[in-house]
Amino acid sequence: MREARIRAGRPDDLDAMLAILPRLAEFELPARRRPEQLWESDAATLRAWAEAGHDELVVFVAEHEPHGVVGLALVRLQPEFMSRAPSAHLEAIGVAPVADGHGLGRRLLAEAERAALAAGALSMTLHVFANNERARSVYERTGYEGELLRYVKHLVD
Repeated sequence: MREARIRAGRPDDLDAMLAILPRLAEFELPARRRPEQLWESDAATLRAWAEAGHDELVVFVAEHEPHGVVGLALVRLQPEFMSRAPSAHLEAIGVAPVADGHGLGRRLLAEAERAALAAGALSMTLHVFANNERARSVYERTGYEGELLRYVKHLVD
């Protein structure tokens, strides 16, 4: 997929991007998590972006002939959680099965980082499940460091 072209996302890419989002749940999920919980919010964000645009959102797609859109990255420009310094948050990144194992996710991540830096962000944050070892490995190889642990206790069954 080296020949895949990364470009700014367009509203007419929405259906292809939505089709990729369920891949965000392709790992052993923690107890009580449904796969849809991992991508429904991102889908709603992309729908709102496609309908009205949002200045704080940066969307990239990877396009490959003859497959069309085979990857996406969704970034939100926002102040860093603790310092309030200019930052960005990687909301979602994913590739279609046909693009697995070709480094396309890393290329999308690098493009998202360049765009965040160009917009004035001093850092980029992301969330990843502790047991999503494949994603964690990619993030760690590209310079991300774990900083916080999120704990959850379900109070109602």
